[in-house]
Amino acid sequence: MVKKIIVLLAILFFAVGNISAQEKLIEKANNKYKSYAFSPAIDIYTKVIEKGFVSAELLGKLANSYYFNADYKNASVIYKRLVTEFESDVTAEQYFKYAQTLRTLGEYDESNAILEKFYDVASSGDKALFSKDTVASSEKIKANTDKFKISKFKYNSAHNEFAPTFFKEGLLFSSDRDTGNFAKYRHTWNSRDFLDLYKVNVDSVSLDKVAKLDKNVNTRYHESTSAITKDGTTMYFTRNNYKDGKRVKDSDGVVRLKIFRADYVDGMWTNITELPFNSDSYSVAHPALSSDEKTLYFASNMPGTLGQSDIFSVSINDDNTFGTPVNLGNKINTEERETFPYVSNEDILYFSSDGHLGLGGLDIFATKIANNNFTGSIVNVGEPVNSNMDDFTFIFDSENRNGYFASNRKGGIGEDDIYALVENEPLVLDCVQEITGTVRDKISNEILVGAAIKVIDENNEEISSTIMSSKGVYNITLDCNQGNFVRAVVEGYVPSEKYLNKSNGEPQVIDFYLERDKVTAGAGDDLAKLLQLSTIYFDLNKFDIRPDAEIEIQKVIVAMEKFPSLKIKVNSHTDSRGKDSYNLWLSQKRAEATVNYMVSKGIDASRLQGEGFGETKLVNKCENGVPCTVKEHQLNRRSEFIIIE
Repeated sequence: MVKKIIVLLAILFFAVGNISAQEKLIEKANNKYKSYAFSPAIDIYTKVIEKGFVSAELLGKLANSYYFNADYKNASVIYKRLVTEFESDVTAEQYFKYAQTLRTLGEYDESNAILEKFYDVASSGDKALFSKDTVASSEKIKANTDKFKISKFKYNSAHNEFAPTFFKEGLLFSSDRDTGNFAKYRHTWNSRDFLDLYKVNVDSVSLDKVAKLDKNVNTRYHESTSAITKDGTTMYFTRNNYKDGKRVKDSDGVVRLKIFRADYVDGMWTNITELPFNSDSYSVAHPALSSDEKTLYFASNMPGTLGQSDIFSVSINDDNTFGTPVNLGNKINTEERETFPYVSNEDILYFSSDGHLGLGGLDIFATKIANNNFTGSIVNVGEPVNSNMDDFTFIFDSENRNGYFASNRKGGIGEDDIYALVENEPLVLDCVQEITGTVRDKISNEILVGAAIKVIDENNEEISSTIMSSKGVYNITLDCNQGNFVRAVVEGYVPSEKYLNKSNGEPQVIDFYLERDKVTAGAGDDLAKLLQLSTIYFDLNKFDIRPDAEIEIQKVIVAMEKFPSLKIKVNSHTDSRGKDSYNLWLSQKRAEATVNYMVSKGIDASRLQGEGFGETKLVNKCENGVPCTVKEHQLNRRSEFIIIE
């Protein structure tokens, strides 16, 4: 009996010791995971699971470690086990990553099924930034399929190449091709060598061959994504938090990323300084310049970040100081990763994301920037640029319509490879058109302050509206990928609108001149002016009704039909050329011709009178003996419609 007790105690102590050992392993793995050392974390988590110690937290972190290392096949296996064995503990974020993993593997039906579970959890949880609108449907992605033709980059190696940047006649890019294989300098995220910046075809030294940038830029740790001004004198680039030859870790033991600025002087990068909004507590990386080079875009997980990393912008002042970083908002940024921004000269923001669903992994997306507004549609650039793997660091030359990007898709030479691209036809993007103008009274030309301007689509639905300012100018934008009506509305006036067809987005000026919806008239008023009609003109020495005059007389007829008690006297005139007696006769014939025309259209003759005044009531200086142009004389050959009662 005593022996049995001793044996049981030995087993118990062994079990307790074994549990304690596993807990220490898990703690070690969690520390690695927390510091983004995913490769060693995977090794430890796997060993613990093999020994039979399994939990929802452990499976979740192991699956995420595979996910962040782009090992989607193994990630899928672990996520599936997590969902199967611990369904009640699965978070919205884990469902989302599982769905993304399945899309990467081409299992779209299974991915959509997992997405439904994600939405159920996210709708009641803290993942409210996600919605079904983030899902890029296959139809939308197909709209941008084959917009680019891609080819392999001739300077790829068996190592990692990514982050191309235009510089002079060539490129800069990031690679780990010859940074050394010493274990202590390897990056523990994926156990690969650290990255340096390289150049190709930039100068005679690097003509048709790859050359590493000087040691002022490259250190023994990470240097990657860069952005260079158009004049080639200033570079922004990403580097590990590195000071006095040593990496600087935060309180969690993580070496963060920072953006540095360098000047190009006599063929060398010098005056390297870090940007003031860097921090030892979070990462700031992947710089990109706006088309006017007055704004720097970057990715970060700084306070205010909505997801794992967001895209921010910061103004660059004239004295090379910086403003305060601003998050681009939840139209661009999700609860997942948004990173690697790039802005073309056409003000199109390209970026990579696994928070906007696409073909799988990181996809490249595009959106049109309008007035520093990031509320337009987010567009997946489609195949073949995007694949079911990670696609990122997209750059594009708007003038030559070509560019580059990187991907870890199958068929490459290394793990990450650069690909060249040429545009076949433009992406289908939001087209934002700016419309400005004024709204005035048609008679007085008075500005109608407070006028409402509305954009109405072809389904007669109001898209947007604005109120004209006290300065008498309105400003509104519309989607020029579709036809729209721009309508001006003011109380007491008849609304007016103009239809705008699809366009290339060029700004337009549209001025509106509104008619009053009620007109007060009395004896002696000219009905043509009250109705805002064009003047009834006659040809020289003729009294027949011209086609353009018929249109205006028809409007008078409509008014007389609407108001049966209305009586009109037609006053007709001539210019000063010819004898006075002849002009009096000619004007009378014009009055009679006008009256006869109206009678022929159904107006009772008793409601009409006509009188010719010859050249006695000229509207300008063109009297006898005064030289005038043909156009000036034309203004006097007219008919008026004077209200009798």
